[in-house]
Amino acid sequence: MCMCPELLQSLPRCSTVLRGRRLKRFNVQVLRLNRMRRSRRTRNESKDRAMIMVGVKTEMEIKNWKLYMLNKSIIQENEKLRNKALLLHQENQALLSQLQNKFKTSPNNNNNNNNKH
Repeated sequence: MCMCPELLQSLPRCSTVLRGRRLKRFNVQVLRLNRMRRSRRTRNESKDRAMIMVGVKTEMEIKNWKLYMLNKSIIQENEKLRNKALLLHQENQALLSQLQNKFKTSPNNNNNNNNKH
């Protein structure tokens, strides 16, 4: 059987016959790749979001710790001030008691003051 070049050119090639199927397969593969890329992207984005959340969490923990330490120092200072106030109150009561005893023990001073006027 003789195969002329014109005859070979006129015959449909295998690739053109299967071209529709190949295009469909290619499209399916492209769609799968696109889907895979999207899912990887969303996984990566969710990892990034998780890392941001971890960063926010640690930042919040640091702020919380600083506020806790500030609160603790304020409470200690408050306790010192309460102790000072208590000592001042006790000293004030002692002085007031001494002053009252001084006036109670000297009734002659009160009588003399009343007679002079």
